[in-house]
Amino acid sequence: MKKIKTGIVGASGYTGLELIQILLKHPHFEITYLATSEGGGIASELHRSLMNLIDIPISKANADEVAENCELVFLALPHKTAMEFVQKLMKFENLKIVDLSADYRLNLETYEKFYTEHTDSENLKNAVYGLPEFYRDEISKSRLIANPGCYPTSAILGIKPFLQFRKSDTSIFIDSKSGVSGAGKKLSETTHFVNVNENIFSYNPLGHRHSPEIAEKCEVSQNQIHFVPHLIPVTRGMLSSIYLQVGGDFDPIEVLREFYKNEPFIRIFTSPPKISESVQTNFCDIFAKRDGDILYISSAIDNLSRGASSQAVVNANIMFGLDETVGVL
Repeated sequence: MKKIKTGIVGASGYTGLELIQILLKHPHFEITYLATSEGGGIASELHRSLMNLIDIPISKANADEVAENCELVFLALPHKTAMEFVQKLMKFENLKIVDLSADYRLNLETYEKFYTEHTDSENLKNAVYGLPEFYRDEISKSRLIANPGCYPTSAILGIKPFLQFRKSDTSIFIDSKSGVSGAGKKLSETTHFVNVNENIFSYNPLGHRHSPEIAEKCEVSQNQIHFVPHLIPVTRGMLSSIYLQVGGDFDPIEVLREFYKNEPFIRIFTSPPKISESVQTNFCDIFAKRDGDILYISSAIDNLSRGASSQAVVNANIMFGLDETVGVL
């Protein structure tokens, strides 16, 4: 089949590089446009690991150029910057967009409470949340996909199979640990080697802005999601430990197997997963165990892959009617 012309705006970051590496091996998507906020140079100067693999020029991000060169574009931009770009890109009807920022993941009221003023409420109404296990049909018909956050991906995939057994109006506790790449390339005291090495710590506990994303997609009250993220001294990977109060008679592993029986990127483990087992894959590895009315769920993903770039490519596959595993599995 004819190659699909594909661009990445925000190619300089970790997720941008991850996207390039996946797309270089994809049989149907061809990289025809790479852009950063400043532009200049070529791909192998931006990321030396790309030397002898791809040497197209790095453009200064421009919506008209994207539309001219692409049928599909991935936006690996910060929130607020992304919505400004989407607003321009959506005017080109033949262009499909996968946005990796938070700008189109939440309803307007929640977004403005936890992020900033939203300047593209019209397109916000039309965006589809890009978690394929739950929104596959909607993704296939959409031009704008809001790629989920890494923490919500690991948490939602763990929680959803058991909401039917959750005792009503009880709290859900989520303890998540992420590799440092989740903080992006920007230098900070928090992610300084001396601070991260041989260390582990929580940040923004019980107030992190991924909490409402988890609550909204699990259809529970925001005050019932208690989320504490941690930074751990690894480059990539994420592990979420989740605790629910449950009732009824059920086998947690069998529930998971039945719930995800047709899902190619969910693996059900009979013992707790390890971060190392899902790194550089699009898999989400899940384990669950019950002790009376307390259910423990362990969910592991790669924050750069399943939590960002490979999940974005899966969404693009679905948008173009391809097998969703192509180029990813």
